[in-house]
Amino acid sequence: MFTYQIIVEYLGTNFVGWQIQKNGLSVQEVLEKVLSNFMKEKIKVIGSGRTDAGVHASEQSAHFKIKYKIIDKNIFISSVNFFLSKHSISILDIKKRPNKFHARHSANERVYKYFIINRQSPLVIEKNKAWHIKKKLDIKIMKKGAEILKGTHNFSTFRASSCQAKSPIKTMKKATIKKSKHKIILTFQSKSFLQQQVRSMVGSLKYLGEGKWSLNDFKKVFLSKKRKMCAPPAPAYGLYLAKVRY
Repeated sequence: MFTYQIIVEYLGTNFVGWQIQKNGLSVQEVLEKVLSNFMKEKIKVIGSGRTDAGVHASEQSAHFKIKYKIIDKNIFISSVNFFLSKHSISILDIKKRPNKFHARHSANERVYKYFIINRQSPLVIEKNKAWHIKKKLDIKIMKKGAEILKGTHNFSTFRASSCQAKSPIKTMKKATIKKSKHKIILTFQSKSFLQQQVRSMVGSLKYLGEGKWSLNDFKKVFLSKKRKMCAPPAPAYGLYLAKVRY
């Protein structure tokens, strides 16, 4: 058996998420069907992690095992992408990996980005690809809030009730906010994340930027470890899985 890693880009708008589910079409299901038909054998695709319904990926990582070696990766990528094109999914790269490689368990770092468009006018080009917020946000205080999130903490406040992670303790290596004209980009980097953690952090930082919370309020909410204290999570369509490092 040969193990291959694929780097996948997708628009999550019309999917129920990464993982196969009974209630609709998932990215994993489409990839498995297309790869199985193309490779003429049953293929199981394992992703680096689950993305929720509506969440996008600019570089999701996944792996699969097959009986035969792929000779020409360019032919493979072009052929498979032909069948994926109608689903808003694209394979960017494929790499042969050792058999012990696992897209999820071997990952050392994951990077998520969240996009906000902060302007009065409605979105056209970036509709369903960024969070449109009309009220002017205070970027300086949001950056101070992001600094509080860095380091090793209990992130229970930002954890979905359905989260199955064994521990709420995570180490946030990076939490940055950058603004260019109307676009605000929030970047979070950690080995792993809790379910809805990034969207919950962004929603709470938005409360801070709007002036609904003071910096002290933000700290109290974070340290409370109580989900009910959290601001409403940011919508899924502004979130992107940007990079998985090994």
